[in-house]
Formats: sequence, structure tokens, C-alpha cells
Amino acid sequence: MKSNRRIFLQNLGGLVALTSLEASAKSFNIIKDLKNSPNDKIRFATIGMGIQGHYDTKAALQNPGVEFVAAADLYTGRLDRVKQSFGKDIFTTRDYREILNRKDIDAVIIATPDHWHDKITIDALQAGKHVYCEKPMVQDIKEGKPVIEAWKKSGKTMQVGSQRISGSVFQEAKRLVAAGEIGDINFVESNYDRFSAIGAWNYSIPTDASPETVDWDVFLKDTHKMPFDANRFFRWRNYKNYGTGVAGDLFVHLITGVHYVIDSKGPERIYASGGTRYWTEGRDVPDVMVAMLDYPKSNTHAAFQMVLRVNFANSGNINNNTRIIGSEGQIDFSGNGLVLSKKKLPKAPGFGNYDSYFTFSDEQQKEFEKNYNKIYSDADKKVESIKDYKFFASKGDDEHKNHFGNFFENVRSGSQKTIEDPIFAFRAAAPVIACNESYFNKKIVGWDPEKMQKI
Repeated sequence: MKSNRRIFLQNLGGLVALTSLEASAKSFNIIKDLKNSPNDKIRFATIGMGIQGHYDTKAALQNPGVEFVAAADLYTGRLDRVKQSFGKDIFTTRDYREILNRKDIDAVIIATPDHWHDKITIDALQAGKHVYCEKPMVQDIKEGKPVIEAWKKSGKTMQVGSQRISGSVFQEAKRLVAAGEIGDINFVESNYDRFSAIGAWNYSIPTDASPETVDWDVFLKDTHKMPFDANRFFRWRNYKNYGTGVAGDLFVHLITGVHYVIDSKGPERIYASGGTRYWTEGRDVPDVMVAMLDYPKSNTHAAFQMVLRVNFANSGNINNNTRIIGSEGQIDFSGNGLVLSKKKLPKAPGFGNYDSYFTFSDEQQKEFEKNYNKIYSDADKKVESIKDYKFFASKGDDEHKNHFGNFFENVRSGSQKTIEDPIFAFRAAAPVIACNESYFNKKIVGWDPEKMQKI
């Protein structure tokens, strides 16, 4: 069926009012249900059955005690695929509100384009659903606090989907940093390069894409109205109206991981530059971006600088990694493991080689050495060799499954303490959104990581 946009938008206000009233009237029952049936099967639906929606659904189903019962998408072909892949009894619709109105659905996965994240998340929370929302949590900084407030008011569980932090590698890194293994952090660098059409978001477009098979007007939401464009619908990450570019897709993973490992609330200054260097097919977001973020000293880490890079035109040997560098060592993440390299400088500074010592006269060199040996003992002069500690994820460690496992565990216990709750997620999303603001406006963006607001 083809949705009527005017009716759809008129009904949104009614839905919010209705679900708010129901949530208020039945708040006691919601709490009672959570307490009395913690072991019941969790029935969930996925809103947005694109690439990530499929991956999320499959990862969720790897956890025990859950059931996939419904799906929503604006393209009918994806709804057909849902029934082919997950069973003909799955309820499907092009209107996500039909899912929110069902009382037999406990939780929803939101895997839509970024510009719909905040609206559907708030609607779902007000409808009494637990929410797993893909990263970034919001598309615009101003959307963050309303989502957080809706989450707090609802009492529901919410998880945001940057799943690497639920893997054993990042959890081991967090343990190493907390144990002081690398000393005071002074620099972080991370890159996420690609070189392929699909890697650059030029996804395949079905041959039946048309205004009849796609709810185009609904997809546009409150963005600029235009005729149907299959590229914009199926390759939405290439356009700033619907996505958040390389910053929101990839920087957010890098920042989320670092924030988790070092327990950081975020940077205070953000600057980004880049451009469209290779993929010039019409996208309006950069395919190369470099960002510099200044982190202030906090009670969990020293002041440091972070440099992030994404290059979709890297035709060389791609080696994506993240390095957290401290005064006594560094942690290097690569592939499915990490390497901790430790080196502590001796107390004695040493002399010789490329040093002013050789420019002294013979007499002064002898006097200098005499004085040096008087100040520093043999122990002070000892140079430690670099010590490496390697850690790799076990074969069965599935960070995506684990991330959903953490979500479902908190749903069952009635807790809001997920590993990536909306406050943590917004503190990762806001800096990457600020990267886009910096890039497009060619300016430094100030950010208050405590108050979570621009300055």
C-alpha cells in the first residue's frame, strides 16, 4: 500500500498523546510486569530492515529467550525478504506506528537512516517499548537531550549499537588502563580506511525501486521535498539530510571504544577537515575526513589529544587500528586483538650520540661524566627493554551478540544500566556530529563534556 504523507504526519501527534497517556495510566502495571515475569520470552520487532537491520536481528536472535515477531520498512521488497528469511508469520508493515501500538511487543530495534533515530526512539519509549537504537543515537546535537529525557521518564531499558565495547578485547583494554599499565594518556590516534564502492556506501539498488514500492514522502521526514530518488533512499549515508557521513558512521565507533576504555566523558574542542576526493558521483558528504579533538584533564585521565581519520580512497595497504598512548606504554588495537607495549624511561637522561656532549672540550667531558655518575646510580641508568603483552578474542567471542545480551539482560531485570545507555551514547555521538559541523562551517566547535552542550 502507498501511505498518505499528510495523514501520516497528522496522526503522529495523536500517537504521541495517546502513548503518553497510556504510559502514565499504566506505569504501575509496567513496573509490576517487569518484577513478576523477568524470565518471560522477550518479543521484539525491528524497525528498518536494511543491511544493519538484518545483522542486528540475527545477532539478537543468537541470545536465548527472545522472539522476533514483527518488522517495519519503507520498501516493500525488504518486507518480502523478512518473511523469506525469518518466517512467513512475521508481521510486516510500512508504518512503524503499527508495531508500537501492539501490546505483545516488548522491545524494538531501530535501524533506520539516522534522521529518523530520535523521532522513532522517543515514540517507542513513550509507547512503553524497550529500545535498541543503532549508532549514532541522534543526527543533530539538539536531539540528544530530548531522547535522554524520554528514556529517563519512561523507565525503559535502552541500548545504543556500537557493539565493539561488548567484546573481550575492549574489556581487557579497559582493565589494563584502569590498572595503570600505560601511565598517563597523552595521545590517541585511530583510522578506519576503505577502498571499494560498497565500502563507500554505494549499495546495490533493486530494479523495482519506485514511488509505488517505497514510501518516499515518509522517508524524507522534515527534509527538503524532492521527487523520488532511489540513490538517496538506498544510499542515504551519502547525503547529509539523512545520515551523518563518515563521522557518524565510523568516527563514532572509534570514539565510543576510547571513551569506554579510558572512562572519558568527551572532548572540549573539535576541529575537522577533509573533502570529496574520489567518490564524486553526487554525494554531499566527504569521503576523506581528519579530525582533531582536545580532551581536558578529568578525574579518570590526563589531558590528551585524539586524531581520527577515515579515507574511502586509500588504494594502498590498509591497516586500520587504534592506539592509546601513555607515559609508560601504549595499547594498539588491530583486528581481533590488542598489543600492550610497555617502556618506562630510566631516571638518568643519558648523554652522547645526537647530544651537545660531544661539543664539549675533553676536560669538560671528563668533568661532566664525573658529575653525572655522582648524581645517577647504575640502577638509575638502566634502560628497560620493551615488554609486549598480547590479547586476542576467543573464537566464540561475539561482540554483536554480547551487546544484545547486555540489552536483554537489563530488560529482564528492569534496569536502565546498559553498557551503552543514552547518556554514554550521546557523549560519543555529539563530538562526531560536531566534526561535521566543523567541516561544513570551517570552524572549531567548543563542547562541554560534563553538561553535554556546545559552548
